[in-house]
Amino acid sequence: MIFRLIGAFIRAILVVAVLALPSLILPGFNSDTAQIVALIAIFGASLTFFEYASSYPGLVEFRDAPPFNRIRFASLAITLCTLALMVRGQVLPSDVTDVVNAIGATVGRVIDFPYSPVRLVVLMLPPDAPVQHVELVRNAAGMAYLISLVTLAVFLILQRIRRWPLRNGAFNVWVNLPTFDPTAGGDVVERLERDARFNVALGFLLPFLTPAVVKSATSLFGSVSLENPHTLIWTVSAWAFLPASLFMRGIAMGRIAAMITEKRRSEREKDDASEGLLPV
Repeated sequence: MIFRLIGAFIRAILVVAVLALPSLILPGFNSDTAQIVALIAIFGASLTFFEYASSYPGLVEFRDAPPFNRIRFASLAITLCTLALMVRGQVLPSDVTDVVNAIGATVGRVIDFPYSPVRLVVLMLPPDAPVQHVELVRNAAGMAYLISLVTLAVFLILQRIRRWPLRNGAFNVWVNLPTFDPTAGGDVVERLERDARFNVALGFLLPFLTPAVVKSATSLFGSVSLENPHTLIWTVSAWAFLPASLFMRGIAMGRIAAMITEKRRSEREKDDASEGLLPV
């Protein structure tokens, strides 16, 4: 119990640090921004602490199946830090920000091709947007999208190398999938496979659909400029992070469905073997 509370407290502190990271890196940290960041950080820390301190499942999936959430947390932290450094380099350039912006410019040019997600994000901006701002948005979107792709690759590699989630012991569906009800009806494997396909498809389409939806809604809500640094960082980070999370969730649920199928097959083979050994 003590170790669980200590682990929950450390995770809550890390959540606060990540949520406050862009505001700490960007210049011009005013009182209004500090209040908003503090409120969001307190909410995130409280949710994380009570989720991991409790023995019963809540909202966080794969809570006891590391490194699923650790990879997602590291991906979000790296994305926020990278984009914050890119934005800071527009006002207070340094050696670090120059290197990050150079990498972002290279990645942005490579990924910015017709019908790519990065090109759709750029087209989401108003036609009269400054060229420097358009390049910043393109580079930020390229870096965020690249980080999301690397995150997926790391998860797939660790899943294969570490035999996730079997290496961590027995997988408890009730704890790690609190929003999934195995008794809701129908075969569990079919439902897991259906949810896995849906999450993978949505994770693939979301980077393309989000800019298109925002662009089509400009007639009702006005054009999106992303001129505010915090808005730019959090919008682009969410645009890249959420699809990657859905992709990972779909891959994980497909893995669990395969584990259940393999377990059923082994049980049937054991039953067949035992029946063959019974005396006639």
